[in-house]
Amino acid sequence: MITEFGLRFVLVAGLIAGLVPCTASGQLLEPGAQSSAPNPLTDTTVKPGKVLLYELEARFAKDVAERGGAAFADWFAGDGVALGNGAAPKIGKVAIAKSSNWSPKDYQLTWTPTDAMMGPSGDMGYTWGHYEGRSKDSHGNPVLTSGRYITMWRREPDGNWKVVLDAGSNEPAGAGDCCKLPTAN
Repeated sequence: MITEFGLRFVLVAGLIAGLVPCTASGQLLEPGAQSSAPNPLTDTTVKPGKVLLYELEARFAKDVAERGGAAFADWFAGDGVALGNGAAPKIGKVAIAKSSNWSPKDYQLTWTPTDAMMGPSGDMGYTWGHYEGRSKDSHGNPVLTSGRYITMWRREPDGNWKVVLDAGSNEPAGAGDCCKLPTAN
């Protein structure tokens, strides 16, 4: 049986997969259009659940910045799932840990939540936003990937919060090029 929260999650995940405008990545809206993404700094209706989810995201991001892939995997529940672009799902903390073996000196993963919602029971919620991955290719040239993500959080029986689903979708090639100045050849 699907709950109202589960249905809402599925709908939001679908929106994030390609329909939510992302101004954080430098894309401009059409003249007169307004962003559908809420601004947590001006939202007068922020509830404690949303604040908690933002705090979890900040701790998660800080840990990953410091420890890399090992930290990324540590935040997952035992039955967590990681969905990446063009890759098979990673199901379970062990599989996620095996695929998250990067060092923060070789790969930097950063992200910024755009919004968050806590479920009515207060033990599950999600965040979504924009991410960037920075590394170097075999010639030492900088490589940047960016896109959107969604993270599902669940409070475990011991009271700790863990990631049960993390999914990302890369921006299409050239998505931010609309606003770049031409370079001299």
